Amino acid sequence: MAKLALKVDADTYRGTQIGVPRLVDLLRLHQAGATFLFSLGPDHTGRAIKRVFRPGFFGKVSRTSVVSHYGLRTLMYGTLLPGPDIGHRCRDVMIATRDAGFEVGVHCWDHIRWQDGVEKASADWTAMEMQRAVARFADIFGQTPHVHGAAGWQMNVHALRLTQRLGFAYASDCRGTHPFVPIWNAEIVLCPQIPTTLPTLDELIGLDDVTDENVHERILAITSEPRDHVFTLHAELEGMKLLPVLERLLAGWRDQGYEIVALNDIANRLNVTALPRHEMIRGEVPGRSGTLMLQGEPFLSSWKEPQ
Repeated sequence: MAKLALKVDADTYRGTQIGVPRLVDLLRLHQAGATFLFSLGPDHTGRAIKRVFRPGFFGKVSRTSVVSHYGLRTLMYGTLLPGPDIGHRCRDVMIATRDAGFEVGVHCWDHIRWQDGVEKASADWTAMEMQRAVARFADIFGQTPHVHGAAGWQMNVHALRLTQRLGFAYASDCRGTHPFVPIWNAEIVLCPQIPTTLPTLDELIGLDDVTDENVHERILAITSEPRDHVFTLHAELEGMKLLPVLERLLAGWRDQGYEIVALNDIANRLNVTALPRHEMIRGEVPGRSGTLMLQGEPFLSSWKEPQ
């Protein structure tokens, strides 16, 4: 049976406080697994205003109704309002998610700081951000994290190295088609990547006549021929206004024969020594502004995707 792993990015205080419990309830109702990746430090969502200079930003904002999804208060955190400490104030929500049987891992320390700053950041800056997140995770859960999923699919070479050095068993830091061992300029990093394989809802809604009401049909068309997939959803979107869309997707995937799981269900099937090696590269994804990390071409072109 093909597996479809759900990766839940909890970016904000509001998303973690309200969206995560709603997702937990819905997923338990459907007996679906998922991996919840938490932002563990301050919510500085309001500082994303500087993205107005990024190509494609205005188009995405107008399509995805940022205020209705995130709330006006969230959009002032870090500017007009102090950013709440998500790990401190949502500790009970995070523990309850783990205790409900879901895999938990690290998304980042400060989502906006990481997403907008890591591409050109130094080794010291990168290490400080990741070590803060790992330390907070250990404080909350009483154990070190084993899965990392970068905010905004943004990484640099220092962060990639740290996924190995900090002891992560696997990561989901990029977009791609299948699990692989990452390479950066011929340097092998022995922390396998399980990339997001499907477009996100906010990348589709508002383009080519796609709406909240029919976006699930676009996703289900892509998954109509079963194979392992990873779908990234957001606590602020699918955990709130787009919760009905996720429910339609869960039903559709069940009808297509998928087992809906956490990332570790895919990771546990991997033979790391046999995984193909791919360069990690930067590139664009349709419907998303800016560049992010992508799975590049394989070094061994003879590798075939497992059936």
